[in-house]
Parts: sequence; structure tokens; C-alpha cells
Amino acid sequence: MTLHWLPEDRPARMGLAVSRKVDPHAVGRNRIKRVLRDALRHCRADLLPGDIVVVARSAARAASNDEIRQAFLRLLRRLGALPAPVVDGTMPPSDGVASPSSNEPAPRPGTAEPVR
Repeated sequence: MTLHWLPEDRPARMGLAVSRKVDPHAVGRNRIKRVLRDALRHCRADLLPGDIVVVARSAARAASNDEIRQAFLRLLRRLGALPAPVVDGTMPPSDGVASPSSNEPAPRPGTAEPVR
């Protein structure tokens, strides 16, 4: 699919273009639009304000609902309209300092580590 985003001052809104070339059956075209609308509904709170236009391609016909949803979210993140997800893990955030490896003894307090 192709995604166009125009930052605006109003809340996010979306336009969809799913032609008969994508799927000759209305049921298939409606499925693609339904999945995209649902994906927008779930991420609307995190979206930056602006206008989004999605043009579906023929590969969407064979794609599963989850594949369509993931492609849509990936494109939004790539354009900067949707911030990257925050991952809450169990590890503390890295402060850029590498921890000593387990093979090397830890330096004693008050001593400088030798230069290698």
C-alpha cells in the first residue's frame, strides 16, 4: 500500500482508495477498508494531527488482516505520523556505559583501570 500524510492542525482523519484492480469483489475491498479503519481507530490517540490517504495495492487482496494492519502501522511510523512504541521491559534503560564482561575482574574502589 501507499500512504500519504499531510500534517495539519486538526485531528487525524483518513481517506481510503481501494480500487477494483486491487480486488474485483466488493467483499474483498470492504475487508481491506474495514481493517484499515480499525487499525486507525486503535492508534488514533497516539497519531499526530493531519490527513492520511491510503492507496491499497493488489498485494492487499492476498494479505491477512494482521499483515494489512502491520503494514499500515509500519508506514505511519516511517512517515513520522506515529511515534515508535514504548517497550516496558524488565531491564533498566542503558545509560551508554558498557558493563564489564564476566571474564574480567571488577576494578577495586579507588583504583584506575589500566589502559589497553
